[in-house]
Amino acid sequence: MSASLLRRYPLPVIVLAQLFGTSLWFSVNGVGASLSHSLGLSEADLGHLTLAVQAGFIGGTLLIATTGLADRFHASRIFAVSSLAGALTNAGFVLVADHMTLALTLRLLTGLCLAGIYPLGMKLVIGWTPKHTGAALAWLVGMLTLGTALPHLLRGSTAGLPWEWPLLGATFLALVGGGLILLLGDGPHLPASSGKARLTEGLAALREARFRAVAGGYFGHCWELYALWTLTPFLVAREVERLGASPAWVPWLSFGIIALGLGGCVGGGQLSRRLGSLWVARWALVASGLICLIYPLATWLPPWWLLALLALWGLSVIADSPQFSALAAASAPNERVGSTLAVMNAVGFALTIPAISLTTTLWAQQGVWVVWWLLPGPLLGLWAMRRLPVRKAPSAMETEGRAGRST
Repeated sequence: MSASLLRRYPLPVIVLAQLFGTSLWFSVNGVGASLSHSLGLSEADLGHLTLAVQAGFIGGTLLIATTGLADRFHASRIFAVSSLAGALTNAGFVLVADHMTLALTLRLLTGLCLAGIYPLGMKLVIGWTPKHTGAALAWLVGMLTLGTALPHLLRGSTAGLPWEWPLLGATFLALVGGGLILLLGDGPHLPASSGKARLTEGLAALREARFRAVAGGYFGHCWELYALWTLTPFLVAREVERLGASPAWVPWLSFGIIALGLGGCVGGGQLSRRLGSLWVARWALVASGLICLIYPLATWLPPWWLLALLALWGLSVIADSPQFSALAAASAPNERVGSTLAVMNAVGFALTIPAISLTTTLWAQQGVWVVWWLLPGPLLGLWAMRRLPVRKAPSAMETEGRAGRST
């Protein structure tokens, strides 16, 4: 495939590469049941492996933000190198999966590499399609969602084969994604470098009331989101067992439930054009919070009803994410937008660590009731946003300029 052909359709190329690269994120979770059977890993062990990825991503994001790496080097090269390194660490996990210390180390490094894939994808969009940044943001977050679900699809499509195959499949996809971006290159519209970001500047921006309220909503969203994605195979397995169906259905249904978030992101993006980002973010939090509250109380319902409820949860739990990004970009002070968004993202992902640790550790004792530990996320997020006035969503050009500086 020639570079000139790719450059005729830059947005689909970036979106596809983002999907392939982020398949590394939950690659181990996709084979969690197989790892439990083959290596005796517990739900808590799987949770620790997920936590390692989150910790690596947080560290990598802060490294990129505070050193200005994303401005010193071509975004496409950082993306490609990160995809290659992430593919290697993901493949290396296959060799050391039964040695927990080494396995955790490699998952930490995978998270570090993901910090060069997910945020840089946004910068590439700015460089190639600046007039469509608002819509592209929803697609990029949607691809993160689909990339999260992809390992479950790989596991389902390789049922009966060793658990190593889906992991190697994710490795191959990451290599393809990195290659596509390397051929595509940086776009002609990248913004000028904003210099090195400073954590003190990002923290100082929290004195701004509107930004503080938006950040509070985002933090609550993060507490719920990744913990739910981690719990999804456990919740699905419970209903599959109640149905008396084959365990082979677990990865397929898990993929479907998480992948529905793509529709939530894109649909929320369309709604935000008419109703505003704040309206979408607020009602998505309300919807996911209500499902979180109801779910343990509805365990007496037939399994298909609970699977449908999980599907609605998967649709709503991520729909607010692009809108929080747009609101934060519009609320951050112009002179500190890069550092403030870097700090907000880092804090948000840091909150995923205790949420995942708590729920996976308590799953064996509490079962489905463990989802109530996610409920503080939507509740506190809505409380933080309670005084935000609904106003017109930021224009595409406003979001475009600010988002470009955020990376």
